[in-house]
Amino acid sequence: MNLTKLNKIATAMVAPGKGILAADESSGTIKKRFDAIGVESTEENRRDYREMLFRAKDAMSQYISGVILYDETIWQNAKDGTPLVKLIEQAGAIPGIKVDEGTQALPMCPGELVTVGLDRLAERLKKYYERGARFAKWRAVIDIGSGIPSMTAISVNAHALARYAALCQAAQIVPIVEPEVLMDGDHDIERCYEVTQRVLNKTFQELRVQRVALEGMVLKPNMAISGKKCPKQASVEEVAEKTIRLLKACVPAAVPGIAFLSGGQSDEEATAHLNAMHKLGPLPWGLTFSYGRALQAAPQKAWSGKPENVAAGQRAFSHRARMNGLASKGEWQSSLEQKAA
Repeated sequence: MNLTKLNKIATAMVAPGKGILAADESSGTIKKRFDAIGVESTEENRRDYREMLFRAKDAMSQYISGVILYDETIWQNAKDGTPLVKLIEQAGAIPGIKVDEGTQALPMCPGELVTVGLDRLAERLKKYYERGARFAKWRAVIDIGSGIPSMTAISVNAHALARYAALCQAAQIVPIVEPEVLMDGDHDIERCYEVTQRVLNKTFQELRVQRVALEGMVLKPNMAISGKKCPKQASVEEVAEKTIRLLKACVPAAVPGIAFLSGGQSDEEATAHLNAMHKLGPLPWGLTFSYGRALQAAPQKAWSGKPENVAAGQRAFSHRARMNGLASKGEWQSSLEQKAA
């Protein structure tokens, strides 16, 4: 393992003003997104859609540091035969790959899940590295509900995240460590804070046990936020303040950067929260975005599967990328959204 090289990539992934595009939707998830815009989810349509994003020069070169790909996408070539991985590299961004294989029910823990995919991961990482991937992603899912999460669910998911991270670093790939506490419930922000604190503490404990070099990883956490069904939604300022307090308490300064997931927040909410956090600096690590839906909902709608809409889709993507790029430096204002509209 060359830690200097890993650290260089991890630092580039969270460079000021840039963030990570999560374009790693599984076939099932992208089908749902395409159904919503009336597009059939064929391999060709998925390729065309992602090629549209990767060819959005303004967005990719100025605001996107890296792209998380799905297994299908990393092996695909653009319409003209150029590997999609090369399009990302040509734009100056870093190709990455989602390596977990989804979730399964956790035995003896009703309503809880564990992420799978560690078997043969070492072999898969070698092939992904050869194809051009320089970072990877593994997502653990922790739900909040009546009597959950259990310590069992937190422990097994933290253990799997750390094993994955160690395998990545051994393969000279930067691991994105993503323990996601879901925002689907009716819990308030205090409950989210308390659960996320337990999850992050356990995750870093496991990372140390498995000798993961913190300087060569990126953390992708949820924000401290009210559950979607909670009658009292926390303000932008409260989300920012509590999230920063939580991260300072749990995330060692050795970690080069933190790239948030949007987790079902609206486009503008995710941007506003990130922006507000930068008002609370200075911070010990780089702080940016690794958004899927919050970067892609607008371009998907604008594109709607029609070749003549490619330019409109790219404009919508560039706008969201720019807004989040500004937010990752604390320079975003809601008035910029209205101007674009």
